[in-house]
Order: sequence, then C-alpha cells, then structure tokens
Amino acid sequence: MQIDSFCRNLPGFPDLWQTAINREPAFMEDIQIKELVEYIARCLAEHPEQVIVKEITGQQISVIELRAAKDDLGKIIGKEGRNAHAMRTIVNAAATKLKKRAVLEILE
Repeated sequence: MQIDSFCRNLPGFPDLWQTAINREPAFMEDIQIKELVEYIARCLAEHPEQVIVKEITGQQISVIELRAAKDDLGKIIGKEGRNAHAMRTIVNAAATKLKKRAVLEILE
C-alpha cells in the first residue's frame, strides 16, 4: 500500500494537506521534518506507540532516525522499499523548502 493512498483515507488528512498547499511558503517553517516523519510512520505502523523518531542536527545536515517495532518495519519500508523511498522523497522536499539538507535513516 502506498503512503499516498493510505494517508488520503485517514480522517482529517485531506483537510490538513489542502491547508498546507494553500498556505504561504512561511507555513513550512512551522513544520518540523521530524514530526512529519513521525506522523507518516505512525500511520503505517500497527504499533504506533513504538515508533520513535530522533533528529540529529549537524552543521550542514540533519539526520532523522526512525525506529519501529520489528513487526512494523516491513510496512514502513514497504514492498521493494517503495514506502521508504516515498518518505525519503518527502523529507528531501520538506528540507529543500526550508533550505536545509536532511537524510532519513530507518533503523531496527
């Protein structure tokens, strides 16, 4: 299941997405990439309470570490890594919007 089709069916997600699209570019300053990753991972996980996201900020780059229950890693990574790739694309897009560089690491 793709993140896009999954999250569109979540209550409130279409409204949140539409609000984000219609807002000024300054809206992205309020969003933390860490929170964005955490939200998406919790949507995909069967045990959302076990999803842990940490952000390690360096001088030039931020590393976002995502940890989840072993049962949920398959769903978060997705078939052939499609969900992981989609999440990394979202992280890169959000970081670019903030004029930053960010990398998503999915750990066991």
